[in-house]
Amino acid sequence: MNQPLKLGVIGDPIAHSKSPIMHAAALRERGIAGDYSALHVKPDRLEDTIRTMREEGYRGLNVTIPHKEHVMQYLDELAEDARRIGAVNTIVNEAGRLIGRNTDGIGYVRSLKEEAAAELTGRRIVVLGAGGAARGIIYALAAEKPNRITLLNRTPERAQALAAEWSDLADIAALPSSRTAEALQDADLVINTTSVGMHPNMEDVPLDIELLKGTEIVSDLIYNPLETRLLRSARQKGCRVHGGLGMFVYQGAYAFEYWTGASAPVDAMRSAVLANMKL
Repeated sequence: MNQPLKLGVIGDPIAHSKSPIMHAAALRERGIAGDYSALHVKPDRLEDTIRTMREEGYRGLNVTIPHKEHVMQYLDELAEDARRIGAVNTIVNEAGRLIGRNTDGIGYVRSLKEEAAAELTGRRIVVLGAGGAARGIIYALAAEKPNRITLLNRTPERAQALAAEWSDLADIAALPSSRTAEALQDADLVINTTSVGMHPNMEDVPLDIELLKGTEIVSDLIYNPLETRLLRSARQKGCRVHGGLGMFVYQGAYAFEYWTGASAPVDAMRSAVLANMKL
């Protein structure tokens, strides 16, 4: 008889995480015995936590802020996506061998294609931000063969370094935020990967809404609130909009499939998160 799966998410802070609710629903829907816990792990306890994962036979962990980069040094192997992105959000325990993966980017692209842009080939994409979240998104977008990806960042040096690092993946350029109007002139898709507009600062926007033409798809990684001011304003201008809930659900769905070998019950996972957010 198979032992119940031990799963969890580590982060600091972690109390706000919707992952336990989402994965409990997935396990229940698929009839898989298991437990998914939120583990509050301070940075100085990270190495010990990974050691405990091995000793106690955890099948998998999700990894969130601030551990996505630091955890890599304690793993046995990195999948190609995690190695290139430079961050791990999912750990899979294969008979004591810990493998780091990154499902953020593929989760985002799957959600984007299902909900807003079925075809990304040839698109002119503008990405706001060049931090950790942007890395996962850009890496996955590059595989879709866009026409061009333009990075806009307050610190242009960071965006320039990222564009240079991944010049082999796609046509990626970097511009300072002061050239936002220029970057948006022929954009098909605009993606906010920054935290601007996240709860509780929900009236903030990462760009001047007047610069949008009304023909773009506007996407925001934020899922709390479900519709940011950026998306609300873009919708009013006629843009097709795409929120961050789907990315959250699908990054979890890929992790679930790595851990269990079963297809993820995406609808049940999304419903569980939405129900909890309305409490």
